[in-house]
Amino acid sequence: MAEQRCNWATTSEALAHYHDTEWGVPSRNDQHLFEMLVLEGAQAGLSWSTILNKRAGYRRAFSNFDIDKVARYSTQKIDALVLDEGIVRHRGKIESTVLNAKAVRQIQMEHGSLADFVWSFVDNTPIQNAWTSYTHAPASTDVSDALSKALKGYGCKFVGTTICYAFMQAVGMVNDHQTDCACYSRCALLGKKGRKKSAK
Repeated sequence: MAEQRCNWATTSEALAHYHDTEWGVPSRNDQHLFEMLVLEGAQAGLSWSTILNKRAGYRRAFSNFDIDKVARYSTQKIDALVLDEGIVRHRGKIESTVLNAKAVRQIQMEHGSLADFVWSFVDNTPIQNAWTSYTHAPASTDVSDALSKALKGYGCKFVGTTICYAFMQAVGMVNDHQTDCACYSRCALLGKKGRKKSAK
């Protein structure tokens, strides 16, 4: 019998797999965090399914989200990516990925890691919400406002507060699984374990 899922994750196998294995799971891996920041920014004005279907294309186009490599992409490389059908061919979004990689390198230099930086906005502990339906979850919060402002301060683009909140949900900084979802308690438990491990 299929497990209960959040109502947004029931329309395709790809969405269900992403929901079950990744969404809301606390991530402290800089490469993965950068990937999600890029993908959430790419989604602006589009559906998440569209981006998910192009994820392999994004990994190929952006050196598997190797931050140092992407930061060194040339204008010629960007010109080539605008013609790449494997990704969203929006010059502004492609340029922002390179710009954001440079900003992330600066963040890493100043804060030790991108993970340390973004997780500091939730005191290194996932926010646990308790929605009976995903439709009750907000589009943004004071925390996503602050994260957005800080990222923009480093020169990041396509990091508005709504994009930042979606990023926070994706990387487990906030647990927005519905309370009747099988992943709700699983992610809550992972959040507690992460807190113990990172407490110094």
